Amino acid sequence: MSNTDDSEISAQTPDWSREKPRRFWDPSRKLLRSIRGYQALGAHSSPLSRIKQKWWVLQHKFWSVITQAEIPLNCRIEGGLMLPHPNGVVIHPEARIGSNCLIMQQVTIGTREGGGGLPSIQGHVDIGAGARILGNVRIGEHSLIGANAVVTKDVPPHSIAVGVPARVKPRRN
Repeated sequence: MSNTDDSEISAQTPDWSREKPRRFWDPSRKLLRSIRGYQALGAHSSPLSRIKQKWWVLQHKFWSVITQAEIPLNCRIEGGLMLPHPNGVVIHPEARIGSNCLIMQQVTIGTREGGGGLPSIQGHVDIGAGARILGNVRIGEHSLIGANAVVTKDVPPHSIAVGVPARVKPRRN
């Protein structure tokens, strides 16, 4: 989880430097770069734009295999997302993820069995390894989701959700 003080990381203003690849082999950031590149060309319909989109699709497929993450090209992720260990991360294409979030490995963000809505994660939420956020839930800004927690109910801002099913506790500074 993050050791950074809440006052240093914004829940609204994306910190794009968190997504910038830092070296040649940086799979999680290159996966995010392929998503951003594809989405940036979405409104363009010129032949060159279509060729560039195909390049980003190819890049996305490559980095998805390398990272073993299922993050669709059309997902709704605001800037500043960090995926330190992207292995096994699954995000529903219509789930919303706010600015400057942190998602650890083996996290699932999606619908519950039988439908029932999609999660909306606000800005600067840290999600621990193996957590599941399922159904029509809202995770408030500056919240923490503990490792292996199963969240099926709303989490207010500045809270911690832990356990199966997740219990919500106020976050102490």
